[in-house]
Amino acid sequence: MEIRPTTDQDLEVFVDTILAAFGHFRESPAEGNGFLWSAYEMDRNLLAMTADGRPVGTAGAYSFELTLPGEILVPVTGVTAVGVLPSHRRQGILSAMMRHQLTELRARGECLSVLLASEALIYGRFGYGPATYTRRLTVPRHRAALTLPRARATIRAVADAPAAGSVEVLRRAECGEILEKVYDRYRRAQPGALSRPHRWWASGAGQPPVSLAPRYVAVHRDADGVPDGYASYSLGEPDTLTVDETIATDDAVYTALARFVLGHDLVTQVVFKHFPPGHPLRWQLADFNAGQVSGDTDWLWVRLLDVPRALTARGWFTDGELVLDVDDPFLGEHGRYLLTVRDGKADCVPTDREPDLSLDVRDLGSVYLGGTAPSTLVRAGHIRAHRPGAAVLADALFRAERSPHCLHWF
Repeated sequence: MEIRPTTDQDLEVFVDTILAAFGHFRESPAEGNGFLWSAYEMDRNLLAMTADGRPVGTAGAYSFELTLPGEILVPVTGVTAVGVLPSHRRQGILSAMMRHQLTELRARGECLSVLLASEALIYGRFGYGPATYTRRLTVPRHRAALTLPRARATIRAVADAPAAGSVEVLRRAECGEILEKVYDRYRRAQPGALSRPHRWWASGAGQPPVSLAPRYVAVHRDADGVPDGYASYSLGEPDTLTVDETIATDDAVYTALARFVLGHDLVTQVVFKHFPPGHPLRWQLADFNAGQVSGDTDWLWVRLLDVPRALTARGWFTDGELVLDVDDPFLGEHGRYLLTVRDGKADCVPTDREPDLSLDVRDLGSVYLGGTAPSTLVRAGHIRAHRPGAAVLADALFRAERSPHCLHWF
């Protein structure tokens, strides 16, 4: 078997191979807009070929920026289009492609890679750990009233409160540039968010509102008329308004957009897809139980390729010192590192000191963005704490300024 990089001339073969791996058919030319492969970077993809030249496996890679805690942007690879034909599975092809890809990413000087896992059982063994989570929030229209904070002397409906700015309804086709600019402003301050390169918006690669599918978009503008948030939505049966994503530069903008969609006539319920964990909207509902959470699931998975570089790249919010004993069974590596955090920055160096925590590289990926508490993984038996207080300190060190969240689908 040969694993080789692809070129632009391999696009048709690459697309047909990955679709066959998932049991799908292509209904349009591979070079057409509106499909995920219109954003493929063919100089970064891989094909697994049999000795007689038949393609049997694929692995792709996108170039993104990832926002780390502390509003720090780093280049990151988004792994995608990973699949092996059903006739060639369980022969080591997937492992060979993933090992080949990780080796290439290191050669490029990258310290992190990310992916969305179609099956959670697969990617943990390659060193990826779930690092951000998402869910749905469903609110019946007749129970959708919002309230002002209880600190106010009189509680009244948020809908009665004076609004800073305005909301305008546009069609997706009318506001692509606005969406692109507002999302880019949002993602630079949101831990766990990925960039959306211009070609994604231009070609409609991905899910709404990146795709060119018809959508209404509630665009929020500040008092000066500058767009600072949007909610992409559609109306469907049975009388449901579904919000693809809500992007806001602060909580007040999010509340204004939520107020708008929750007040929409001719619907019986509003569904917020990709609702961030820990978001305050449920607390703003007059009836807390009106907001029903469902579909709680993992989203972005993180893989550390260079532990010291990755740990020193992100921002930190508590001073402290931990010795981490990190095992990377897929790449056959092991390292022990002294992590020292002072004044928001970290130093991470090899050490022979006794460890405070022993963990797999996939578990380090899970805690890296602050979306998974190390103590949770200690209690789950994934991480071993070697001294009292080590897990508590790790929780304090690895927390982010706010819960990481990723909306981008790739």
